[in-house]
Amino acid sequence: MTQHFKHFIEGAHTESSDAGRLELVNPVNEQVYATAASGTAQDVDRAVSAANFQLYGGAWSKLNGTHRAALLNQLANLVERDLELLADMDARAIGRSPMEPRMLDVPNAIANLRAAAGWATQLEGRTIPTDGYMGMRTLSYTVREPVGVVAAIVPWNAPLMITTWKVAALLAAGCTVVIKPSEETPQSALHLAALCQEAGFPDGVVNVVMGVGEVVGRALCAHPKVAKISFTGSPEAGATIQRVAAPLFKRVTLELGGKSPQIVFDDARFDDAVRGCAMGLFVNQGQVCAAGSRILVQKNIAQKFSEALAQAAKSVTVGDPSLAGVQMGPVAKKAQYERVNRYIRQGIAEGAELLAGGVSEPIQGWFVQPTIFSNANNEMSIAREEIFGPVGTVLTFETEDEAIELANDSSYGLAATVWTSNLERAHKVAGSMRVGAVGVNCWSPLDANLPWGGLKSSGIGREGGLPGALSYTEEKVISVLLP
Repeated sequence: MTQHFKHFIEGAHTESSDAGRLELVNPVNEQVYATAASGTAQDVDRAVSAANFQLYGGAWSKLNGTHRAALLNQLANLVERDLELLADMDARAIGRSPMEPRMLDVPNAIANLRAAAGWATQLEGRTIPTDGYMGMRTLSYTVREPVGVVAAIVPWNAPLMITTWKVAALLAAGCTVVIKPSEETPQSALHLAALCQEAGFPDGVVNVVMGVGEVVGRALCAHPKVAKISFTGSPEAGATIQRVAAPLFKRVTLELGGKSPQIVFDDARFDDAVRGCAMGLFVNQGQVCAAGSRILVQKNIAQKFSEALAQAAKSVTVGDPSLAGVQMGPVAKKAQYERVNRYIRQGIAEGAELLAGGVSEPIQGWFVQPTIFSNANNEMSIAREEIFGPVGTVLTFETEDEAIELANDSSYGLAATVWTSNLERAHKVAGSMRVGAVGVNCWSPLDANLPWGGLKSSGIGREGGLPGALSYTEEKVISVLLP
């Protein structure tokens, strides 16, 4: 019997107001394996009303930072208990090997919750000296208050981890939330909401409304009682969110796309750089916003490095991720399969040299072979546009300055990697990158205590660390006239 998922609103699983449903499709065999409620503006209003009540008068509004920290730690314990279940949910939904979310996504989600629990009691105000008021002394201080009800709009590529990035911080700050998961991957968000209830969060603090972005996402962004929108997704969708939110002056955090460079100097540890670049290209089928898909290699080692990277791509076993020995599953959905293949055709048409992979044969399942292009230039679409699949493009440079200029010549600015054995060079090049995060001799090192976010078309604001928690607060000034 096909499983059916319902919204989670005010502590209860409920159908959509119009009984609408979405089909969830297995990327491995293209078969429908479940359905989900498809939300309406009315469903959004119910969820926002529940969240708003808890924020301004419900049990949640009466809990202090110590209580919120205890609840977050209990939630982390429950996620840890259900680690394999949650990992399998996300893996199945997007055709990913379960090993990756078990090793990376769910442990990072647990770390996000525990780190946020620490911040719950540390979001302090300030005492500020002033010149007084009309010749009389004053005591001026600030307090941190929750920004309000938050709409957390989550993508399909790492659902649980990105959901906790948002939800952990906003709960630490005292906010409430309506989560809008991707249409393809609602399961782990629903399970997380149920775990919040089990942990003891009051009903209505965490709500989940599923559905398409044009309906549920737009209704959340336009709702007058939603104070902040936290969105992870494409720059195009981020721009739409800004336009919808602007007339109501909502706070917005946007973590958008990337075309992250990996700069390989000739003094890099060669084998480490090959393995690291391959990881940055192929983890999660390349469906990562920080994927290191632009490989900038110093010219005197470019041919050898390109051939080694192509060999690494050819060694990846692609197939049903539930089978032993399979290292890469399909991309998550048909539209993504078509997008990746379109870019591979463009790369060939633009004159790049295809060293591994290529256009996929239309078989059952949305499988794409790991693909490497070389002899490319930075004007090609495969070097400038986000593909969001297992496709890497090798470009060459001769000098440090040329590498920096080439790396920064992008509309994106999320992340970068520098591969070198020269410490002085590492600091110089990392400091010159116009991106939000740089890894030196390691690709995209995420940590719950570090802020994460981009520049340019890669977004606005930061998630994670203290900046992530503070972004869900407003600083209120209080001045007291002293006798």
